[in-house]
Amino acid sequence: MRQRVCILGATGSVGRNTLDVIARHPQRFEVFALSAHARMDDLVALCEQWRPPYAAVGDAAQATDVAGRLRAAGLSTEVVHGSQALCELAAHPEVDSVMAAIVGAAGLAPCLAAAAAGKRLMLANKEALVVGAGLFMRTVREGGATLLPIDSEHSAIFQCLPADRREWAGLIDHIVLTASGGPFRSRDPHTLSAVTPQEACAHPNWVMGRKISVDSATMMNKALEVIEARWLFGLEPEQIRVMIHPQSIIHSMVVCRDASVLAQLGTPDMKVPISVGLAHPRRMESGAPSLDFGSVGALTFEPVDGERFPGLDLAYQALREPEGCTAVLNAANEVAVQSFLDGRMCYTDIHRVNAATLEQVTPGPGEAGSLEALLELDGRARRAAVALVKEYAA
Repeated sequence: MRQRVCILGATGSVGRNTLDVIARHPQRFEVFALSAHARMDDLVALCEQWRPPYAAVGDAAQATDVAGRLRAAGLSTEVVHGSQALCELAAHPEVDSVMAAIVGAAGLAPCLAAAAAGKRLMLANKEALVVGAGLFMRTVREGGATLLPIDSEHSAIFQCLPADRREWAGLIDHIVLTASGGPFRSRDPHTLSAVTPQEACAHPNWVMGRKISVDSATMMNKALEVIEARWLFGLEPEQIRVMIHPQSIIHSMVVCRDASVLAQLGTPDMKVPISVGLAHPRRMESGAPSLDFGSVGALTFEPVDGERFPGLDLAYQALREPEGCTAVLNAANEVAVQSFLDGRMCYTDIHRVNAATLEQVTPGPGEAGSLEALLELDGRARRAAVALVKEYAA
């Protein structure tokens, strides 16, 4: 029987790579649902290609438009809309696996729904763990879900660890998350205020969306990954370290208690961790090119320059504060990055907004205990960040 997959965020890079991997194994997988927030033309084209029973969009107007176009093409795909529809699809009884690739805090609710329904949940959405934190992990445990990390770094750690999670604590001394250093690894920090959105989105190794590309440039993506790793692997913050590895060949490492180091290597291609998630606990062809050790050359490592990448320390600061502070940091960063991409403030103001919002917004008791409370906290942090953007842009 084929595995039925719901892809949340189907038109983004992770969604498209997931479909690429699935296309290589038609006997093993079928597409049950596809979702998109803005790229309706792309969603219609994907529905015409894959003919899923369901498609989900952001609002009623989009749903009417897409449904009409699909009917005209002779498709019976049912088009639904809104956050609740995403949750219902993620928890649908006919769905086996959910690829959670929606960018931002909007992906939290459907991730929680999939977890509560006991799905195989392939997590490419950082914010489910950064925002949901303890609530999300409790939901995974109570729902009996299988949680599979799709970020290349966390997938690398996961692949290095034994299948029995009960063995992890006794094995791990610490982990090392690798970072490419992005486009500004060697740029003079004093010139960063002049960085343009186009420059920030020009990643040297990976092809990603604009928001994630900016996060990679500031290394806020690594800050969010530190937070994710704390919850995914049950580690203390001091057990999570970051090193710059410009070649992006070693995707992360586990340093064991006996001083052995386990590492996962491969070409920088998201199809590898996606195929690991889809096929777990087995392996299958991903479509990624194999690593050619004869042409790789030297593999180098550098410490993170705190002046060039000040955002990384905010992750450790947020993890030391009350639960919910990581949700505040994430909300501030989403507002700040979008404001930079829209040309409303300069690149270095991203960190200023993030740091100031973390200082201004302190979660109260119970503000991280439910989805509703977390969304309210997220909104409070966003309002503070918007005010700071206006202040810095003035």
